Amino acid sequence: MMLNFESDSIFTAEQVLENRGRVSIFIDGSNLFYAALQLGIEIDYTKLLCRLTGGSRLLRSFFYTGVDRTNEKQQGFLLWMRRNGYRVIAKELVQLPDGSKKANLDVEIAVDMMALVDSYDTAVLVSGDGDLAYAANAVSYRGARVEVVSLRTMTSDSLINVSDRYIDLESIKDDIQKTPRQDYLYRPIPTMSIIEQPPQQGITPDGIPNIIPTSQD
Repeated sequence: MMLNFESDSIFTAEQVLENRGRVSIFIDGSNLFYAALQLGIEIDYTKLLCRLTGGSRLLRSFFYTGVDRTNEKQQGFLLWMRRNGYRVIAKELVQLPDGSKKANLDVEIAVDMMALVDSYDTAVLVSGDGDLAYAANAVSYRGARVEVVSLRTMTSDSLINVSDRYIDLESIKDDIQKTPRQDYLYRPIPTMSIIEQPPQQGITPDGIPNIIPTSQD
C-alpha cells in the first residue's frame, strides 16, 4: 500500500525545526560572498544570524574568511562581526601564480565541526563546497543533524546528499538582505546608539570583501 508521507509523517515540519536542539553555525565567508553577488543582494549579518538560528539555542556561530591585514576597511568589518555574535576565523591570503589571491579554510571548517560535535545537536553549514561533504557526513554519523544553506547553482550534489536538510539561499534572500536606507528630509540626532550598524560591504574579483564603513548620522 502506498504511503502518503504528507499525512502519515510522524513529525510535522514545525516539530522537526523545534527539535533542532543546540545549534552551531559554520559560515564559509568566501562562498557566501559569491552567492550574495549572484543574488544581487547585500547580506545583513544580524538578520542572517537570527534566520539561521531560528529560535533555537545557539552554541557558536563561526565565520571563516581570508584576510588582507593591510585592508583597514576589511578589518573594520571583521571587528563588527566579532562584536555582534560571530567567532571570526581568519587566514592570510596567499597569492597564486596567476596573480589572484585565495585562502582555503575547508580544513578549519571541518576540524571545528568535528571538534564541537559533542556540544551541539544541529550543525548549520553555510557553504556549497563539495570538499566539505566528507566532514558533514562524519558529523551526521556522530549523531548530529546537518543543515546545508547555500545557493543551489553553487552547491555540490554530494554535499546536499549527506545533509538532513537543504535550504537554497534564494528562498530566504528576503529574510537576510539589508533593507535599503530611505533618506528623509528630517532625521533627529540620536541621543544614544542602541545597536552597532555593520559596515557596508561589496566584493572584489578575488572574493575578498571590500568594506565601506557606514556613515554615522
